[in-house]
Amino acid sequence: MDETISLVLFSGTDDKLQAAATLVAGAAALGKPVKIFLQYWGLNAFRADRIAADHGLAPEAGEAGKLAFDAAARTGQAHWADALRMAKELGEVDIQACSASMDLLKLKQSDLDPLVNGIEGVAAFYINAGEGQIVFI
Repeated sequence: MDETISLVLFSGTDDKLQAAATLVAGAAALGKPVKIFLQYWGLNAFRADRIAADHGLAPEAGEAGKLAFDAAARTGQAHWADALRMAKELGEVDIQACSASMDLLKLKQSDLDPLVNGIEGVAAFYINAGEGQIVFI
């Protein structure tokens, strides 16, 4: 089996979530198992009532980045949540919410979009990551 690729999604801006979804879809298409650990603002973007909302872009994107991002959406680029749904259909993609972030944001599993498989702590994340790469976004 290929090494697991683990992503920590800390940022909740649409551009960073889109970049993460693209990485995940690519790994899934290559048959690599992917573990996603949602923390803080990344987790907040996966709330069932907010997943389709505009989460803005990172400040460094600027106005030119906003124009480019909007143009990509108009030409058919899938929303990051849809790209993750497709990646889960393609391969082994497991999305876990950080238990400490859940407590901080006062969230329950039922508050999250069904994309999220469960809730785990940091120790479980590291155990499940194994010897594979960890990417922080």
